[in-house]
Order: sequence, then structure tokens, then C-alpha cells
Amino acid sequence: MCGFVLVLGSGAHAPEAGQIERMAELIAHRGPDDQGQFHEHGIRIAFRRLAILDLASSGHQPMVSADGRHVIVFNGAIYNFIELRAELAALGHAFRSSGDTEVLLTAYRQWGADCLRRLNGMFAFAIYDRHTRKLFAARDRFGIKPLFWFHDERGLVLTSEIKTIRDSGYAELKLNGQSIASFLLDDRLDATEQTFYTGVTRAPAGHYLETDGARTPVWQRYWNIDEAAEALPAPEDPVAQFRELFDDAVRIRMRSDVPVAVLLSGGLDSTSIISSMAAQRRDSGAAAVLGALCYQDPGFDEKPLIAETLRQTGATPWVLESGPEQFWDSLDKHLWHQDEPVHSFTSVVIYELMRLARQRGVRVVLNGQGADEVLGGYPVYFKTHWSELARSHPWAAHREVTAFARQHGVSAARLHLTVARACIARLKQHLPGYTKLAAARRRARAWHDPWVSEEVKRNWRPPEEPRFDTLQDALRWSVERAALPLYLRVEDRNAMAHGIEARLPFLDYRLVALAFRLGSRWKLREGYSKSILRTAMSGRIPEAVRTQVRKFGFPTSSERWFRDNFYGRCRDLVESRAFRESGLWNLAYVKRALEAHRRGVGNFSGRLFDVVQFAAWLRLSKFAFLLYVLPGFA
Repeated sequence: MCGFVLVLGSGAHAPEAGQIERMAELIAHRGPDDQGQFHEHGIRIAFRRLAILDLASSGHQPMVSADGRHVIVFNGAIYNFIELRAELAALGHAFRSSGDTEVLLTAYRQWGADCLRRLNGMFAFAIYDRHTRKLFAARDRFGIKPLFWFHDERGLVLTSEIKTIRDSGYAELKLNGQSIASFLLDDRLDATEQTFYTGVTRAPAGHYLETDGARTPVWQRYWNIDEAAEALPAPEDPVAQFRELFDDAVRIRMRSDVPVAVLLSGGLDSTSIISSMAAQRRDSGAAAVLGALCYQDPGFDEKPLIAETLRQTGATPWVLESGPEQFWDSLDKHLWHQDEPVHSFTSVVIYELMRLARQRGVRVVLNGQGADEVLGGYPVYFKTHWSELARSHPWAAHREVTAFARQHGVSAARLHLTVARACIARLKQHLPGYTKLAAARRRARAWHDPWVSEEVKRNWRPPEEPRFDTLQDALRWSVERAALPLYLRVEDRNAMAHGIEARLPFLDYRLVALAFRLGSRWKLREGYSKSILRTAMSGRIPEAVRTQVRKFGFPTSSERWFRDNFYGRCRDLVESRAFRESGLWNLAYVKRALEAHRRGVGNFSGRLFDVVQFAAWLRLSKFAFLLYVLPGFA
């Protein structure tokens, strides 16, 4: 886990040494252990290293191949590098280092772009061919590791974080008014390749690039969830195969030359990870402490569940003691590291947990990110699943709805009505003119939003509206567009802000392909989500965790905080001159909502958090002045 900046000049344009040094300094937090540069005619590369494997100088980057032809910079981790190294050695390759960077470089030299299909890991890397002056770059299958690009007449920039372009003076970026409006009106973040800055674009997950820097990048896909799932034979024993793959995903993500810990909540995902880690450590005779980083909000009683997991695994708890005032005070630094707005105060909690990990000497943490999107962990998936069942097996749908109502203590009649409405809504989508009518309703909702100004609404464009005919459609959308890309961005920046590597076993591509190969009943069944994970963990994790139906994941009491702890600070913000002149908000309505929230007349904590964080983000992004003088974000 590291960070890099690469500038590939076009024609007579050559990148400047001082500029790339400034760019690299802005991401020093990503690599506090080492730094390096490479430059020759037309290209400059700067790298910051976080040493996780091969702590010696042999892991230095940029790394040049033994024959001097290829230069690599690599951010991430190749978990199966030991197996790949053995395979490459059998083909006659020799190695000078013991880490994964040289294995990756050698794999490219042996197989070219086909090496990507062999990699099990998270990665964003670039390899420069000094003979052809061509660049090869790629991003991992799910976009766990960041990679941004910027292209103009001077050439191409590839970078790990937006701030290297925004704050270095390399380019005068403008705010992307459409991204801002989409966030403030639709609460959408990271759902497309566009960022909050015009001209800075995310490299798409599961894609690679071959370029000379002169032309606008054209990324090519190398991995697709559906194709990967279809290539798998039907498993004879899905539970056994899932359990085996899960344990192996955890095992290879424990490979490290520095201490490893877990982010532990009272939920199913993190409990499964730490239980697998503990069992494997016992089998190997490992003596080091297994640390569990926890946050226990008094408003969400997870302590009994966490305590049972700690007792069973023997892990040592490291509990975050920060409160709402500390989270508020951390917001500015947190947003500077994020580069773009976030979804909730939970992101700030994770930022502080990563700080605690660093204080405890931990350099690698495992987390359960991705399980909800891959295995069907969000309650919203049930409606899609039931409506799919109702079209083909009505009685099965009835049984599933009834079981859910019993498990969750809600009205079965209301749930049946919800399913009926969902089926009717699907039929309406096929009626002539319905698409235009639905689009008109979305525009009307946007224009009648009372929170934001008309300047924001003028920049709004209708978002892509997916049609979920099946649960598989909904999960694919969550993995590729809505939910997971945002959470992966938040996870990476929060961890790297403190020089921590975050590893995600549930996003092992083998596990994801298997999950998408299996039918819906292995995700949602009898009122339970993540059915296959619950079945696979039987007898391995505390039964109270395995059978719970509540959704955890470091929740916060932000509703209460905005009513009590944050009220005075919010009031001062919305009454400030800067807020009044920003041109973003309907000031009168925001004030009324703040007062109503304080009195308990409704819960506006989500929108109030957006008000607070967006004001801070604009200030930190050095663009607040643009909004004061340029309504419409021109």
C-alpha cells in the first residue's frame, strides 16, 4: 500500500522535477517509510512507500527490471505473490527481492496484459517500457485501490489521490457542478467515473490502459463478474466450497511482515473474519497478539456480541474512546484525506479507528467491506428478491415474506402489499411513455427539494436509474456502481491517512465469482440475509452473532449528536457570512430544519451532516471562493 504520481509528457512537453516532487509530498501519508523517483525524457514518476512486505531496500520503488527496460510503480498488494513467484521461477525467472512488486513486474514481462487474470489482490500500478516509450496501467477488479487520471495537451497524469493535481499547482481545476448537484440532491457519491473536479476522472475498476500519453486514455475491461461466475462449474457442495475459499482469502491476506489486526463490530462479517484468523493462527502456533479494533456507541448495544467474539477468539480489544466532539474536530482532517465528500459520520469513526490502529503499532487491518454487496446484506435487497420470486414461484414468495415478518417482528400483510406494489411498478416500466413520466417525476422532486438553492438545481442531471429484475441485478449494481465504490474509497483514504493497509477478504475475486454463480436462496432465505455465510459459519462463530437479524457496522448516534452536541456549532455555521454567500443552500429552510431537529420534530441528521461537511470540504478544497462569485459553478 503506497501512493504514486506519474506524468507522461506528450510531444515537446516534459514534466518538471519540482512539480512532481510537490505532488508526491501531498501523499506522503500513503507512504511514510520510503520515497523514490524516476525520470528520463518525457516521463517523471514519484513514489511513496508503505513497507508491508520485503521491508528491506530491495522493495524500493520505482523498481527497474534487471535488464533496465521496464519501470514499475505499484500501490496495493498481490496476495498470491508466493505462488506466482514459484510459477515464474519454474519458467526461468530470477528474483532479487522477496516482495510482491518484483513478482508483479515479472508477471507482466512474462504474460503481458494476461497477467491481470492471474493476480489475486488489490492494485493500481503502472509499468513504463523505456524501449517503446509506452505505458501500461491497470486497476484491480473492484477498484479497491485508487487510480485517477488527468489529460490535457501536456500529456497524461496518473495518481493515487486527487489532491496531487488539485493542490500542487499542476492544473487549475474547476468544480464539477453536476457531481455536486447529484450529491446534494440525490445523495450519490462515486457512482460514476466522474469526480467533483472537472477533468479528473477515476480509472474504471477491472480495466487496463496502454498509451503513449498523447491521446485521451481509452480503458479496456479485463474482468467481468458475470463472465467469471459463468465460467465456474456448478459447485457440488456450495457451503463447503464457500468456507474453503473464505478461509483461504483470509489466509493470504494475513501475509505480512508487520503486525495485522481486525476492525471488529458486533456484525456477522467482521466476526467471521476474526474467527477464521484466530483458528488459523492457533493452527500455525502464532504467538503474537490478535488485536481487535472496536467502537461501541452507547446508542447501539453491541458489547455483548463483541465480548462473546473476543472470548471465543482470544483477541485483545482496542476500544476507540472518542466521542462526538472529537469526531467533529477530526472532520476537517478527515475530509482533506478523502478529497471528496463522504456519506455519514461513520466514515469519521473509521478514520479515528485507523488512527488507533497506528497508535497500537498495527500496519495492516482486515475488514468486512464488500460482504453486504456480494452476499445480499442490506434490507433493501429483500423486496427485489421477493418480487422476483413472486413472478415465478408465488407460494415461495409468500413463505419468504412470512418468514421475514416473523424474524423481524413486522407485519406480513404490509410486506405482501410492498411486494405487490413492486411487481406493479415493474409492469409499469414497460408501458409506453412511462420512462418519460418517471423522469419528469424525478425532475420535479429535484426542483422541489427545499434544502438547496436554484443554482444547484440548474446543474442537476437525471441519474441513471437501474432496473432490477432480479436480485443478481441489484447485487451487480451495488458492486459496480451504488454503494461499494464509495465505501472502498472511504476505506482506502481513512486507512492510508494513517499509513495503514486495509485488506478485504470478502472481495477475493474467487469468492465473489462463486457468490454470483449461486442462486438467490444462498443470499436471502427465511428472513435472513447472507444465507451462505451464516450456514458456513455454523459452529465457528458465536451463535448470537450468526443468527442476529440486526444490521451493524460501526453505527453512530448522529441523530442525537445534531440535537445536542453539534447544535451550537451547526447554528454558528448556518448563520455565518460564508454559508450565506455560498449560493448552495436555501438558508431559511436549513435554519428551520436545524431547529426542528433540535426539538425532535423529525430526523434531519443526514442532511445536516451534508451541510456541515460540504462547507468544510469547500474550504479545504480551496474552492469556496468560486461559489461566492460564480453561481452555477462556472
